[in-house]
Amino acid sequence: MPKFEKSVLIEAPVDAVFLFHEREDALSLLSPAFPPVRVLSRTGGIEKGARVELKIGVITWVAVHTAFERNRLFEDEQVGGPFARWRHRHEFEVAGINRTILTDRIDYELPGGALINALFGWTVRVGLRNMFSHRHQITKTICETNR
Repeated sequence: MPKFEKSVLIEAPVDAVFLFHEREDALSLLSPAFPPVRVLSRTGGIEKGARVELKIGVITWVAVHTAFERNRLFEDEQVGGPFARWRHRHEFEVAGINRTILTDRIDYELPGGALINALFGWTVRVGLRNMFSHRHQITKTICETNR
């Protein structure tokens, strides 16, 4: 199964970086302008059992949060959307006084099996690299500015 991982060092304590992700507006702050992301429905925040339904461009995406450990991690899995499988784990690690390493780990699979993943998986990796560069920069800017 294809995997994606990206980390960033943030000059802010773990609890502040985690708290940013718990903000109701975090998803809208982290979403790039294109394609447009709209929340169709939401129950809960990022804790286990929370659910969000999004419209991303013309695609509907439904995710359920499956793991939550305050100041350490949270995880969501796609239960409806474009991927055959999608699990996104957000990990927070203390990296010294007032420093945090935020790591996003994604396991995904395109519909159509191994051949489709081999032929088109690179497009997903490029998109994820761009999206998480954007997300990490936003997180870093907000968390380091609001210390």
